[in-house]
Amino acid sequence: MLIHSLRFGEVDVPEEKIIRFVKPILGFEHLTDFCLIEPDELKPFLCLQSLEDPALTFLVVNPVVFFPDYRIEVNPREIADLTIRKLTSVETYVIVTVPENPEKMSANLQGPVLINTENNLGRQLILVNSDYQVCHNVMAAVEALGQAADGTKKELVGV
Repeated sequence: MLIHSLRFGEVDVPEEKIIRFVKPILGFEHLTDFCLIEPDELKPFLCLQSLEDPALTFLVVNPVVFFPDYRIEVNPREIADLTIRKLTSVETYVIVTVPENPEKMSANLQGPVLINTENNLGRQLILVNSDYQVCHNVMAAVEALGQAADGTKKELVGV
């Protein structure tokens, strides 16, 4: 399927890579079809591109890249619509916001996006009984990851 993206131009997306959101992203309930685009220059980030709105692309990342202790508890009823057979088939992403000042880049850890890679069904969860917030500073997390236990700097690969 050939899709148009304002950010990436024409992109050929195999039908089996189209992600259908059974529970849309908050504020974008009218959009259900997306795909993940993985530009090398943005790694470890990916782009969740709307197939229905060429102008809408969410920057996403696997949260454990910057927040290695990130864990969510999910009631199986909340994700029953993803028809998950194996937990290893579920990928978790969080939406990243990059303001004018990139030092204030934040990740929404309270609203993770789950994608079942077996059937490409996705949904956004809103964690209500959680300490996670909508805005977690990514650069502060990078700095914290860059500190060794003895306080010295350590090299971060891939960040």
